[in-house]
Amino acid sequence: MMLNEYLQNRFGCKVYKIALNGGFTCPNRDGTVDFRGCIFCSKGGSGEFAAYSGLSIAEQIEYGKKLISSKINNGKYIAYFQAYTGTYGDINRLRKLYTEAVTQPDIVALSIATRPDCLGEDVLDLLSEINGIKPVWVELGFQTMHEKTAEYIRRGYKLQVYTDAVNRLRDIGIEVITHVILGLPGESIDDILGTVQYVCNTGTNGIKLQLLHILKDTDLADEYAAGRIRVLTEDEYIEILKQCVSIIPEDVVIHRLTGDGDKKILLAPMWSADKKHVWNRIQREVLGLFANP
Repeated sequence: MMLNEYLQNRFGCKVYKIALNGGFTCPNRDGTVDFRGCIFCSKGGSGEFAAYSGLSIAEQIEYGKKLISSKINNGKYIAYFQAYTGTYGDINRLRKLYTEAVTQPDIVALSIATRPDCLGEDVLDLLSEINGIKPVWVELGFQTMHEKTAEYIRRGYKLQVYTDAVNRLRDIGIEVITHVILGLPGESIDDILGTVQYVCNTGTNGIKLQLLHILKDTDLADEYAAGRIRVLTEDEYIEILKQCVSIIPEDVVIHRLTGDGDKKILLAPMWSADKKHVWNRIQREVLGLFANP
């Protein structure tokens, strides 16, 4: 099931995500795990489309509403802590941020992007507490099941850490969304399909399929400039998506089939910058194959 259909069925109206910046950092940047971050991660911690962290959460939400006011009429919103690792920090500060988000008018759910290794018992207790107010989704940056690739991209945790995190979140009633990157260096189509199958079998509620972007000022950009890696062509990506979608169970919500690289820092693949064209192809050539007759 695609996300729009799921949201309409669950909340009874159009629902948009508002990207927020909680001023977080990441254990893969502050020295707890590493100082360098994941090899593909931008300086903005994948939060280029989030609001300015100097604003309060309430102010960021109002700013986000204004940005999409032309697209939504009498709809609702999901507060999405997108930048860096959204469960990494002082527990009292996390409680303040989450509570401020879920108590804003027209917010129907809270979604938090984080790492599977940043879900201590205190964090799980807090997530369960907030989930009693409004639904909480946790988005796990997983990317791949293959340890060799995980080491190359400097993910910083082992496969079992992800599996345990999914189980612990599901045990307390938290919905899990898993991020998978398509086109990671050295991975074949079979490798990618193996990751998608693993994620679905492990019990994720949702999945995000993301094209690998090469962004300025990342170590991946240096690898690309040196000719040590390549990126997927548009046709290759569409073909991979077809195969991925064909093995995703109906009860796993597909939250994303592509992704937006900030055009100001995008180096490759440049075909992905034409979002309208790419999405039209996905609707026609990928989703069209699986539509009900």
